[in-house]
Amino acid sequence: MNTHFQNDLAEILKERAAKGQISRRQMLQGFAALMGTTALGAGAAKAQEGRLVFVNWGGDALDAMDEAFGTPFTEETGIEVLYDGSGPTEGAITAQVQGGNPTWDLVDADPFSSQALGRKGLMEPIDYDIVDEAKQREGFGWEYSSSCYFYSYVIAYDATRFDEPPTSIADFFDTEKFPGKRSMYKWGAGMWEAALLADGVAPEDLYPLDLERAHAKIEGFKEHIGAFWGGGAESQSLLLNGDVSMALIWNTRASLLHKDTEGEITFTWQDGIIGPGGIGVLKDNPGGTEAAMRYIAATQEPERQVVLFQMLGNAPSNPAADELIPEGERRFNAMDPENLPKQVALDTDWYEENYGAALDAYLQIISA
Repeated sequence: MNTHFQNDLAEILKERAAKGQISRRQMLQGFAALMGTTALGAGAAKAQEGRLVFVNWGGDALDAMDEAFGTPFTEETGIEVLYDGSGPTEGAITAQVQGGNPTWDLVDADPFSSQALGRKGLMEPIDYDIVDEAKQREGFGWEYSSSCYFYSYVIAYDATRFDEPPTSIADFFDTEKFPGKRSMYKWGAGMWEAALLADGVAPEDLYPLDLERAHAKIEGFKEHIGAFWGGGAESQSLLLNGDVSMALIWNTRASLLHKDTEGEITFTWQDGIIGPGGIGVLKDNPGGTEAAMRYIAATQEPERQVVLFQMLGNAPSNPAADELIPEGERRFNAMDPENLPKQVALDTDWYEENYGAALDAYLQIISA
């Protein structure tokens, strides 16, 4: 699921630059902050002495030094960080390590993927003597992955179509009180939780997810779904074009909708589903485990994480960054103390064990 979100973040940067909302320089800074690297192109980067290769999900070739993470890290350590946009799928990571001569060091991967690969001996445990646990949010540090940002699936809605705004996920599923078509995420994550919350399951009782109950709820609601979106731009256009009155979408897109329409299309954090992004380190990585851990520690600095938030809307993983966000922008931070209590986080342990089979069943339902 992280693949789709990462690709969408790159689209957001390009869209904002095209609209003149950010400069080309800011766009490149945002790309660099997103990748956590010095941006030297989208092709496969080769590991060399004094370098780290950070593998992300790609985007356009980049031609500017990273001013959020990469440049400060290089200035502090003398270690250069190269960007490789070939995509850290589980299969690619497995091939890198099992081939015996990996060229990658760090990967931006779902924490549950890093956990599964780590248990197979393919990832290095995070060295919490170097990576500062105090700079992570409580409950969001893992054995084989360090959190680096957060996003959320939220209820976005066309406020012009309702006398009163929806205030819960139950309202999303109530088409009598809130008429109109809906849209949900094609790739399942967050949708099972939403269906169960709407069906009366308490947030603290969500896991392990009752997939049979969730799928029954979704199947019974399918007639009200105008479209299942697969990318962020699609989710945004469905609301802008009036094809749906509500959608469960990434908060990054919901924030853009709110700003671009001056609140005519807006969103609520209530019953949002929080997803974490993480950084993992390959086993026997060529740049060295210590250097990779030092890089992760450098990305924890709150000032650097604010750059990512300002470019893309990704919430910081270091809670100290929350107070550095301008007060007028804090309402768009998924992890702000005002917004966080209204939401529930994805359980990475459950996803590690169940995501593949759950997605297969979900796709059968929504495709029928």
